Amino acid sequence: MSKELSKSKEEVATPSKYIKRSEVEQKRREAYLAEQARLEAQRQAKAEAKRKREDETAEEAREREEKRRRLADESRRRREEKEAAEEAARRKRLGLPPLSRATSEETNELEDGMEDIPDDELRAKLRQLGEPAVSFGEGHRGRLRRYRRLTTVVTQGPIPTTLALVEEKDMKVDGRVPQDKEERKWLFRQLASYFTMVLTEYQRAMEAEKTDTTASKTAYAAMVQSRENMKPLFRKFEKGDIEDSLLEPIVEIVKAAQERRYVDANDGYLRLSIGKAAWPIGVTMVGIHERSAREKLHGGERGHVMGNEVTRKFLQSIKRCLTFAQVRWPPEDVRQLMG
Repeated sequence: MSKELSKSKEEVATPSKYIKRSEVEQKRREAYLAEQARLEAQRQAKAEAKRKREDETAEEAREREEKRRRLADESRRRREEKEAAEEAARRKRLGLPPLSRATSEETNELEDGMEDIPDDELRAKLRQLGEPAVSFGEGHRGRLRRYRRLTTVVTQGPIPTTLALVEEKDMKVDGRVPQDKEERKWLFRQLASYFTMVLTEYQRAMEAEKTDTTASKTAYAAMVQSRENMKPLFRKFEKGDIEDSLLEPIVEIVKAAQERRYVDANDGYLRLSIGKAAWPIGVTMVGIHERSAREKLHGGERGHVMGNEVTRKFLQSIKRCLTFAQVRWPPEDVRQLMG
């Protein structure tokens, strides 16, 4: 009997009333990890779908751009052919010789690194710049070159230039004139940067001391004149077409000025401006006959550097820059001060 009673009690036994905290924490951790895995899977699925949509959109945009470019090229080609046919008919009607195809192709070829622009967009941009959209006898490449020339970024300063100016620590020249093209371009950038720095300080000093007195107005006018007269020198730096006979003395002057040897810089300027040419003293003409010495003088001055008006003006402006530089950056040795 007791055996049967104990058996029935085991069958109706209820589960334990208490649960361990470690078991609760384990279940909570498992539920959290499962939820995070589910969320991560959803995020990855969404990201993959987004990348797929972006790739499809980019591919569609590339296809549209390629189609638009092909249509623009075809339209431009037809327009140029039509313009060429009209020009040929006009020249034939006027009795003018026809244009050679080789000349036309040579005119229309693109420079290295020049990006093409659709003709309609190019004309709109030229109108925005206040320029004529089409010039006489100008093709698409000619308009593109004109637009690039108008939109070339220049360095702002007293004299705007297309040369990329260097920092002050890189302005120091080594006193020689290289023959390599890249080295000469670097030298022109150094010279343009140095003169830009001097002219900037010159202009700032003159504007700070500007008053209504006659002396102040004269000094300010001299600064403005020096700035204007040095523009041809900057244009020579940009084109790189300055002669070595003129470039070498300028490099010598700049090197001495950078080292604050202003007397030596002035000597270089005098050798450049005066040189060894004969200069008349006293009476040089008697009666109606010219002296032989004056004939030699004229013959020597024909090739002299100061015989060119433009060159003479920017050399004089360099001398004014030296005069200002010795005040702005005085030398350590007072013997290097110009009189």
